[in-house]
Amino acid sequence: MAHGKSYKAAITRRPSQPSQPRQALELVKSMATAKFDETVEVAFNLGVDPRQADQIVRGTVVLPAGTGKKVRVAAFAQGDKAREAEAAGADLVGGKELIAELAAGRALDFDVAVSTPDLMAEVGKLGRILGPRGLMPNPKAGTVTMDVGQAVTEFKGGRVEYRTDKAGNLQTIIGKVSFAVEDLERNLAVLTGEIVRSKPSSSKGRYIKSLTLSSTMGPGIEIDLGAIEGLVELSH
Repeated sequence: MAHGKSYKAAITRRPSQPSQPRQALELVKSMATAKFDETVEVAFNLGVDPRQADQIVRGTVVLPAGTGKKVRVAAFAQGDKAREAEAAGADLVGGKELIAELAAGRALDFDVAVSTPDLMAEVGKLGRILGPRGLMPNPKAGTVTMDVGQAVTEFKGGRVEYRTDKAGNLQTIIGKVSFAVEDLERNLAVLTGEIVRSKPSSSKGRYIKSLTLSSTMGPGIEIDLGAIEGLVELSH
């Protein structure tokens, strides 16, 4: 992949040694040169074997400063639960009729889908449509719940989902470059604390093998792993 002049200029400022979290965040902000408000992304490499079901690290966490991103939420719910979802601001709400429309080719114009448990047998029929796009509701991700109103509120307000890939990498977002460094650091701390607490009991050796921050168009800045404990303490 070819990089532009701005990226090449930024990469010359990247430290040769891992940085402390706040220093890394300041660098990420200063090296974001795009004409839009770039997203601040975090990437963990974890010492787990995702081929083992008990070593998949997956869940959700509510970032205290939000994500800065407008999140469109679809809610599969009926009756009172549908009304709860609507009141919470869900962008798309429906039961079997909505499922049928999506199965027939309706556009997937949403970023997150939540569902009440009673509709999952029907939602499951959309597996080939929702699955490849990461939109299938799942209890471990907090997207299959009777508290659909709360789930909608949290996802629209700063709740993010995380999951390791086949190589043990976990990537998500912690805000925008326009955020104050303090807010980005707080979001990073809460996410890191959640990842640490999600360590599978069967995982042996070093758990967090690397932690890197970047903006959408900027180079990655590696975090000093000695700072992990401090981030976890800050997350409380």
